Amino acid sequence: MPGIRKNLLQLIFSGAYLLRWNDKLRPVELLEIDKQAHKMLLACVLWHENSRRLPEAERVALATEIIEGGLFDYFYRLIITDIKPPIFYKIKENPAQFRQLTDHVLARLEPALAPLGAFWERMRRWHANPDDESPARRILTAAHLFASQWEFRLIEPLNAPFDDEMGDIGQSFPDRLDTFTELRGLAAMRSPGAPLARLANLCGQLRFQIRWTQAPRIPATSVLGHMFIVAAYAYFFSLAVNACPARANNNFFCGLFHDLPEVLTRDIISPVKQSISDLPKIIKEYEDKELERRVFGPLRAEGFTSLVERMEYYLGASVGSEFQECVRENGQIRAVDGFQALEACNRDELDPKDGQLIKACDNLAAFLEADSSIRNGVSSPHLLEARVRLLTRLRENAPAGLGLDALLADFE
Repeated sequence: MPGIRKNLLQLIFSGAYLLRWNDKLRPVELLEIDKQAHKMLLACVLWHENSRRLPEAERVALATEIIEGGLFDYFYRLIITDIKPPIFYKIKENPAQFRQLTDHVLARLEPALAPLGAFWERMRRWHANPDDESPARRILTAAHLFASQWEFRLIEPLNAPFDDEMGDIGQSFPDRLDTFTELRGLAAMRSPGAPLARLANLCGQLRFQIRWTQAPRIPATSVLGHMFIVAAYAYFFSLAVNACPARANNNFFCGLFHDLPEVLTRDIISPVKQSISDLPKIIKEYEDKELERRVFGPLRAEGFTSLVERMEYYLGASVGSEFQECVRENGQIRAVDGFQALEACNRDELDPKDGQLIKACDNLAAFLEADSSIRNGVSSPHLLEARVRLLTRLRENAPAGLGLDALLADFE
């Protein structure tokens, strides 16, 4: 079983501290973890559109390679964050220099990632023998370029009048994206006003929504960054419970999409949600209506029906909640009664998806958000109360098979 410890959770969370474009004038702080979330949401869409005609086993394998490749690249990026892209690409052109850099990065990451066993070995191979033309890497690269261009367009108007780099940087994105014309869905994603472009834009906007709005924090994580943290935690806990590949993939993508409706309603803190008994139901009804009107309906009208069905599966549309275990059997989606019952359905052909495991990761990510700020010296009665409440909830409600008691003891 892969070893999940405090340092792994904190490593994943650390992207919330890393600034992007930090040599440019920025209208908002642009964080590495937000960029990674946006990139992986787009990669999920591109995976879906480019794997629909593949046999199911190949489709699942491609999703796994994209998810793990995205995590491999994220961990690498955490170490080299201060190296500007042009310099990094120059280093990459020199095999000896690139090997030295990669050895340094892996040595820095080893304490946190080596306990993951097979995942760590796959990561070492990914960086030691890069195949830039593999389908997974091309999807990840295209998603990376799109998300980076989205950020660039935010800062371009502020910097263009005086920064002579902006023209070359701006042109580099369409030039490179033009080399990925074989990827189905990318052209629609790049077409202003198209439903797929609107979805990509809505995903990016979630970086503007700061969580815990009534409690100042350092770092002030966004809804978008939180989604990536939950997705990463869900994937590693899936490996820890020996989830089949389809289940692990579904758990990652569910974590990645689980707060997507908040782009329509804003992040509403738990005390407010709980203050009125019918408020959660009202919010859910509004979210469903707006998702259909602004996202799902237009996508269906453009022929992306199966993509909508996949997103609805992650969001638990047919079983009532994204935190409800479910499977797909004979073309029908059915709810499964809890984490333990899902163990009997742990087979790729059933396309299983966890619920309680993902909810535990959602709470764990929120706990890290509160705990990190308190440890950074920015606290409040609300944060202190939330930390205790989340710790209690995790100990009392998380599935026993996750082994959270020992993990949470590391934070005492």
